[in-house]
Amino acid sequence: MRPFCTDRPTKSNGPCTVDAGHFQYETDFANWTYFHQDGVTQNTYLYANPTFKLGVTNRMDFQINFAPFQEVNTHDKSAHAHSDVIGVSDLFLRVKYNLFGNDSGDAAIALFPFVKIPTAPPGIGNKAVEEGLIVPVSYNLPQGFSLSVNPEIDGLKNSADNRYHANYQAPVSLSHTVFSDSVTGYAEFWEDINKDPSATVTQLSADAAFTWLARPDLQFDIGANVGLNRATPGFQGYGGISQRF
Repeated sequence: MRPFCTDRPTKSNGPCTVDAGHFQYETDFANWTYFHQDGVTQNTYLYANPTFKLGVTNRMDFQINFAPFQEVNTHDKSAHAHSDVIGVSDLFLRVKYNLFGNDSGDAAIALFPFVKIPTAPPGIGNKAVEEGLIVPVSYNLPQGFSLSVNPEIDGLKNSADNRYHANYQAPVSLSHTVFSDSVTGYAEFWEDINKDPSATVTQLSADAAFTWLARPDLQFDIGANVGLNRATPGFQGYGGISQRF
């Protein structure tokens, strides 16, 4: 099999796929997001957020992602209002197809389309089918560094009606081993531009993460994302695990 490769821990996804006939899971075991704006504080908790992957061919895998238990806690100080919504997340169905670089070489690229099935209750999801396309690209740089770029375009439901608009993401990640060959550090810049007709919202974050490859098919990770403007959640912290069979 190829060396173990995951889409965790940063917002960037890798262009690599799971070997044909093999199964892989990647999940948060804890995930907390803090957002405060205009007197409203929102805390979002994910109690596990698994992605299940099945290698269909040596170039393609099929993926299912959902959070079985999600909590969104909102407090509006000025209105003296509080709400706590608990339920499953939306369901994401994804297919990743590696165009080249899956087995060797300094560069790799893949096509990664997905569709969101609205399984989450109001307050967690928007009850709309949405879709998107990610193009994961990675390149091995000198001195052992690796660069990852993930341009993405999504079709999202308008906030005011049932029409759809474009959403763009562009995470850029740089990684390198630290301390030992089994530990890798990541530094990432993430941008999201939501072109909703009611208002264009741009989010920016600076992200950092570490992975530890405990065994050839078992990896642990920890990371944090820090918002760089008022439209972005101020902080997100998480820890997770990935395993291949």
